[in-house]
Amino acid sequence: MNNIPEVKLGLVAVSRSCFPVELSKKRREEVVKECKRKKIALTCINTVIISENDITPALSELAKKGCNALVVYLGNFGPETPETILIQKFNGPVMVAGAAEETGKDLINGRGDAYCGMLNLSYNLNLRHLRPYIPESPVGLPAEVADMIADFTSIARVIIGVKKLKIFSFGPRPQDFLACNAPVKQLYDLGVEIMENSELDMYDIFLKAKDRPEVKETAKDIARELGKKNVYPELVIKQAQFEVALKNFMKENLGTSEFGVFANKCWPAFEEYFGFVPCFNNSRLAAQGIPVSCEVDIYGVLSEYMANVATEYPVTLLDINNTVPYDMYKAAGKKVSGYAPRDLFMGFHCGNTASCLLDGWDLKYQLIMKRLLEPKTEPNITRGTLEGKLKSGPVTIFRLQGAVEGDLRSYIAEGEVLDIDPKSFGSIGVLAIKEMDRFYRHVLIGRQYPHHTAVAFKRCGKILFEAAKMLGVSEVSTPLPKGVLYKGENAFK
Repeated sequence: MNNIPEVKLGLVAVSRSCFPVELSKKRREEVVKECKRKKIALTCINTVIISENDITPALSELAKKGCNALVVYLGNFGPETPETILIQKFNGPVMVAGAAEETGKDLINGRGDAYCGMLNLSYNLNLRHLRPYIPESPVGLPAEVADMIADFTSIARVIIGVKKLKIFSFGPRPQDFLACNAPVKQLYDLGVEIMENSELDMYDIFLKAKDRPEVKETAKDIARELGKKNVYPELVIKQAQFEVALKNFMKENLGTSEFGVFANKCWPAFEEYFGFVPCFNNSRLAAQGIPVSCEVDIYGVLSEYMANVATEYPVTLLDINNTVPYDMYKAAGKKVSGYAPRDLFMGFHCGNTASCLLDGWDLKYQLIMKRLLEPKTEPNITRGTLEGKLKSGPVTIFRLQGAVEGDLRSYIAEGEVLDIDPKSFGSIGVLAIKEMDRFYRHVLIGRQYPHHTAVAFKRCGKILFEAAKMLGVSEVSTPLPKGVLYKGENAFK
């Protein structure tokens, strides 16, 4: 995947002037050793922050070594003002952690008091409105700090990706999908750029891509992916032309941004002019690390991209679509062990999910669009979906939303795709999340989220939760266990 950032992490130790600087340096080296042992990429910065005079040399060293993320390490108590200014001046995500005391045999000259120093640092961070990543247990031994750094690498990748992201949208959202609203101010609050275009712009770049040399090679790649399932060979060149058009448009219009995604209108006019549905193209681009949301869902594709960057693995966008019938639940037997019927739901979309995320997939026509556009004829312009059952295994559903009230809110839930035949069409699967019924009512409905959710095929809730907090998201909701009430939930039910 070329559409996600590479994290180059720097480690800077700090030392309070009345503490031995050698203690901080020694502990820093132990962290570096542990990161090397655990194969965590890390660049050690020689400058130790003792006073404000050390900030400029440290920043210069970080810049020369190409660091775009930073770990500030309190090897001892640490100077809260200089270290806070360093965090403020560094242009990238920052983590702060401190050194735990190693042994009861050396608690005079070998005591660092970082547990105390983290408290003073937290106050100074708040004074400057800074939001670095502070781990749940931020003071630890070198091996523990190395594990914190491993988590931070993924978190930093999400933050860098968002800050350097540009969303390309084509067309207004369909009237009946007003819930996929996109108040753009909150995008700018995050640092995301957006370039809005019309459906006519999309058709124009599609026509102009016809003679590009990449089209033939892309058509060969499509044919290779489909293999014996290439049931519509006459569509391949059109699909290749469309894919090339979008990728070249992104390349030519990124400007100062580094990464791009698409939020495209995919019906009902699209089919009449392009002669196919874009679902399969969306699935292919998602597999390449370029998510494409349906129905111009701008916050949907932003959510997809964050999940993509967090996992470094393809993601999809699904409707939180329908309940699982009780007879299917009963027939599933041990496959639903541990889950109540209402913990289950079906995640569905027309055919936008990458083939690597599906079991037993086929290229087909889009049934819903056929009902609308070709109700009495054989499918023609509604062909081009990728249908199949979602692969069973762990998943994370996630959405970051710009609310109509002007704030940013999000939800995260971890669960799994069950190995159950959904007995329906599209890219679809049976998902299970503990206490989903209450989460659905009091978060998804109660906080007015739209029907689309980003789906990552790994558990990445921890990473997305911390990234959302660092981005200043005011509300991050997660499922609550039975007996713990949501705000507004009726305790007498």
